[in-house]
Amino acid sequence: MSLTTSPATPNATLLRLPADLKLTPKQFELVCAENRESVLELTANGRVLVMTPTGSETGSRNGELFFQLKLFAQQQGQWKAFDSSTGFLLPDGSVLSPDASLVRLDRWQALSPEQRRGFAPLCPDLVVELASPSDEGPRGLTALRKKMGAYQANGAPLAWLLLPQEQAVEVWSANAEPQRLEQIQLLDASGELSGLQLQLAKIWAG
Repeated sequence: MSLTTSPATPNATLLRLPADLKLTPKQFELVCAENRESVLELTANGRVLVMTPTGSETGSRNGELFFQLKLFAQQQGQWKAFDSSTGFLLPDGSVLSPDASLVRLDRWQALSPEQRRGFAPLCPDLVVELASPSDEGPRGLTALRKKMGAYQANGAPLAWLLLPQEQAVEVWSANAEPQRLEQIQLLDASGELSGLQLQLAKIWAG
């Protein structure tokens, strides 16, 4: 595995990681610090995953998704919104980066300044992932369903998997089987996130 630390530089340095290498979360944080141009994740068993860049259409959808969550967080005042570049240290030792997420403000404020600067040691209250058109790679549907299961197992009360090509949503709630929703214009949250609505048509438009 090769990680490019400076892709825009002609003499870019390549960091090669053995296929069987396993890192602790602290070691992974050091690798990320040396490879800031790369988007990396860490599995619960210590494997490093390289997240490939999204296509432009998916990137636009992700921007709209984060905008809607950020607007909700600002209006409600009790939530903190995070974009796709944010890594969270989950209870199982993995470090995952949802496409967008929300964390209750009191949970965020309970963290130390050092914890906030690194990978926040918590599982978000809401995680949202956008599936790519192809099922290949870490952004494909098969990989994302495994990731959704990991969020669920690590205590996420609610997780949404958005399927733009099918204009459908999989809802992963705590301790429940995924529920598929089709042909809906608004995706409503309940419980502590009551009042949050995703306007799916704007996200599907890309």
